[in-house]
Amino acid sequence: MQQAISLLDLNNIIRDSLENNLSPSYWVVAEIGELKLAPQGHAYLELVEKNGNQVKAKIRANVWQYTFRTVSGKFKATTGQDVRAGMKILALATVTFHELYGISLNIKDIDPNFTLGERARIRQEIIDRLTAEGMMALNKRFDLPSVPQRVAVISSQSAAGYGDFVQQLQSNRYGYQVHFKLFQAILQGTEAAKTMIKALEQIEEESQDIGFDMVVIIRGGGAQMDLDCFDDFHLAMSIAKYPIPVITGIGHERDETIADLVAHTKVKTPTAAAEFILSGFMGFEENLLTNLKKIERNVSQRLVWEERRLTESQSRIKNANSIRINRSFELLEQKKKTILQFSSNTLKMEVFKVENFEATIKKDFKTKLQSAANNLSSLEKSIQNLNPLSFLKKGYTRSEIDGKPIHQSELKEGMEMVTFSHIQKIKSTITKIEENGKQ
Repeated sequence: MQQAISLLDLNNIIRDSLENNLSPSYWVVAEIGELKLAPQGHAYLELVEKNGNQVKAKIRANVWQYTFRTVSGKFKATTGQDVRAGMKILALATVTFHELYGISLNIKDIDPNFTLGERARIRQEIIDRLTAEGMMALNKRFDLPSVPQRVAVISSQSAAGYGDFVQQLQSNRYGYQVHFKLFQAILQGTEAAKTMIKALEQIEEESQDIGFDMVVIIRGGGAQMDLDCFDDFHLAMSIAKYPIPVITGIGHERDETIADLVAHTKVKTPTAAAEFILSGFMGFEENLLTNLKKIERNVSQRLVWEERRLTESQSRIKNANSIRINRSFELLEQKKKTILQFSSNTLKMEVFKVENFEATIKKDFKTKLQSAANNLSSLEKSIQNLNPLSFLKKGYTRSEIDGKPIHQSELKEGMEMVTFSHIQKIKSTITKIEENGKQ
């Protein structure tokens, strides 16, 4: 019988198998069977595929608030309708599996052109003009920052909606830090649109130094006439052409204002705008943790593989080195014997040569020594013959004047001359000098 495992272990195996074998995402065609919006802004769906009235396939799906606001806003701007049950959609989804809640799809995007079909879009004159000029989706071309940390806020400091927005950001239970700056504007009346346009211009100027991630336009609701300023054409053009994403949270339950339509993303209230920003942090943190888990799992698996490879490599290297060492040792012994034998033969030959050299040297040395002795004896005789004493012994004498030989002195009568014989030193005075006839 196969060894039993826990349900959690089995679910972990299922999750790891899905993550390791499925693609990161799929474009899926399905019908929205059910759609529920959570108070936090998340969307929970049941996707089905039918054959007539018969359901052939069904799966749960969700769209997190940060993504849903963007996707639904783009969908509404393109199709003129909200995402709802009964629609057939083309969704970009990733397959996820949770140990408690099972398998589901996490929807990242919905292609509004797939659902649009032949549905006509009825727009007011300003909307038609903005559409003709390509303004409706212009601000939506920007990707929302993963973590919007620098937010420019257009509102009135005295507005209750602004206070709700600040409270929601600063008191979030996750401790996220969002840096925001208020740009004052009038939010109702004939001058309201102009002041909001001016605030947008001021934000763009300061963004060169601060680098704002997004603009949030918020207001705490109001009567129908109070919100007419948000349908202003010039304000809509400024929002559509703005170089960073613009989020609206005007706080009304009626159909969207034109500012909502041209903005990147529309939420209902200032509090929802703050939650939307915080959901970006949450989504980023969730993705970060998911990626960290994947990295940890991949690294752990890679370490196991590498450890196994290392062990196998160590074993192969050890065996190969052992064989090589044994072969080298045998070769070394053979070379050792060869060297010893060669050295012994060489040594004998050298000894023989040395002995021959020694005999030759002794013979040559004896001959040269005898020759040198004979030369020395001959030189000694020659030196003895050249010794002045030998001449004196034969009866010759040597004469000097003032210590110089007489042949080197200028002789004059009356000079004292010293004469040396073999055994005598004779002093005399020159009395007469005559030339010797012999030359």
